[in-house]
Amino acid sequence: MAASILTVTDAAPLLPARGGLIGLDLGTKTIGVASSDPDRRLAAPVETIARKQFTPDAARILALGTARGAVGIVLGLPVNMDGSEGPRAQSSRAFARNLARLTELPIILWDERLSTAAVERDMIAMDMSRARRAEVVDQQAAAFILQGALDRLRFIAGNG
Repeated sequence: MAASILTVTDAAPLLPARGGLIGLDLGTKTIGVASSDPDRRLAAPVETIARKQFTPDAARILALGTARGAVGIVLGLPVNMDGSEGPRAQSSRAFARNLARLTELPIILWDERLSTAAVERDMIAMDMSRARRAEVVDQQAAAFILQGALDRLRFIAGNG
């Protein structure tokens, strides 16, 4: 049992016609989690996991995926603005490799440049308090990442 780690383009033909996806925004202290509907149209925030160790963190992610009938996992890949990959991207790739050993669900890497900044800007525009923003920013960023991947999958399928 080892999942494939793929780009959205490579994953598109391999995914079943229906079934939700789990989106992850991997931070150093937290993991934001989002999920999509079975038709993969809309991403919604689910929860923020306080990072402990890989094994319990992965178990929680996979439990959320099972509970939602997920057919894949979208992991944000923090690429630098110039397209290069730094230490955070390498950490995300390592997390993906380790997670792939525990599941058969394909893991789809998605360029997450500026996702947290975009979400933060939107929450400020909604006049959300700093404390509330801190509580939900990671799961909102996961939803932002997942929505980008969902939109791209729909475009690839010709339904965009």
